[in-house]
Amino acid sequence: MKILSIDSSGLTASCAITEGDCVLAEYTVSYKKTHSETLMPMIEAICAMTDTEISLVDAVAVAKGPGSFTGLRIGSATAKGIAGAIKKPVIAVPTVDALAMNLWGCEDIVVPLMDARRNETYSGIYTFENGKLKILKSQNAGPVDDVIRTLNDMGKKTVFLGDGVPVFREQIEAGLSAEHYYAPSSCNRQRAACVGVLAAVYYSEGKYESASDHRPDYLRMSQAERERKSRDNDRLRQA
Repeated sequence: MKILSIDSSGLTASCAITEGDCVLAEYTVSYKKTHSETLMPMIEAICAMTDTEISLVDAVAVAKGPGSFTGLRIGSATAKGIAGAIKKPVIAVPTVDALAMNLWGCEDIVVPLMDARRNETYSGIYTFENGKLKILKSQNAGPVDDVIRTLNDMGKKTVFLGDGVPVFREQIEAGLSAEHYYAPSSCNRQRAACVGVLAAVYYSEGKYESASDHRPDYLRMSQAERERKSRDNDRLRQA
């Protein structure tokens, strides 16, 4: 099965073509360019390098969220557009689950941290058993202090990864008593190949959808929505 995968949920833009147990191509960029500028040229490049006709891929996988609201919209719109045009399904993969797959096989506790702003993080708690990802706590949004308290209660050796690490590292060092360390730069950011690996599992379990049905999963309201809700509440109190 050949899958085109996309992850634009954070600062990193990544796309990949996977087939069976092989990553045919992966293109990942973490630089000061918008995903709207880079994503389609990157996809076109890996298709050209692998002689892949886009119409012949079996499915389009995308990191569905959480993450940057703009990044998720761009990734989902791209996946919907391609999948709709070639009449293939979309496989929506939880962003934090896919990020945990970077450390496949790690027997310690794996905690991806994404910077969600306002001193909050998108995170989850994972480990691997018998070569399979085990979700100990599903991806969620909340204060990093909540993550630290949970890990202290668990008391197990933990590895952190994600763009939230440099943001929250000082708090981790101050508050986490359990033994811990940090993933190296080679595997601490989003990778579309990891989205593709999980997507193949999802597809085998029947977890896919049509392009028209796909929607990102933001996990929380955007800043604009929060501000609008606050204004509405203020008006109600003043009425």
